[in-house]
Amino acid sequence: MVRPNVVLSVAVSLDGYIDDTIPERLYLSNESDFDGVDQLRAESDAILIGAETVRRDDPRLWLRSQERRDARVAAGKPANLLKVTVTRTGNLSPDARMFHHHVEAGRPIVYTTVDGAESIGDTLDSVADVVAIADLDFWGTLLEDLGRRGIEQLIVEGGTHIHTAFLEAGLADELRYAIAPLLIGQIDAPRFVNPGAFPGGSRRRLELVDCTPLDDVVVLRYRPKRTSTTPSGQ
Repeated sequence: MVRPNVVLSVAVSLDGYIDDTIPERLYLSNESDFDGVDQLRAESDAILIGAETVRRDDPRLWLRSQERRDARVAAGKPANLLKVTVTRTGNLSPDARMFHHHVEAGRPIVYTTVDGAESIGDTLDSVADVVAIADLDFWGTLLEDLGRRGIEQLIVEGGTHIHTAFLEAGLADELRYAIAPLLIGQIDAPRFVNPGAFPGGSRRRLELVDCTPLDDVVVLRYRPKRTSTTPSGQ
């Protein structure tokens, strides 16, 4: 089974945070970067966020550009992406906007554990397909299921736990990392990733494939190196 290409997309402050602790949403990106993310979404088949992000931000997960939606339809694709979320506890509201807005690609998918599926019960039956995964390789099984559904590229937009899980499992094929000119400095604010056992450890270097300034934001794109090199003498 061919798994989809996985692109992690995140915007961070200069000190590595993805949000602050103020209830109102913090917009780290600028319009140029938002447009870049919209283009990446247009090039993808599905978009995934964690349940915490659904609860906190209640996003619609759509393509902002009508031109890009029209281009997808002309190419025989749905105007918008398939929407995917992941929950361990099953704590999701059927009223979340991702379940109701721009679902041209089909019913959104909720991946969860067996316990999570029991907790959800029939509460999401009218708005989403709930897929319970019992395998220890949760994330690999999730990607294989998306591959069977014809998903060739998946964009993952967080949050912290989701990005950490994909990176720990070595399942990220590319990282789009936008750096915003802000300093947050709040110890309880969410960061890009949690501490984790990442493949190769602290000495492994990723490959920089692009660096693009977008007004006051800089977008870095990284890919895992095929082989890890260690400096001589180490």
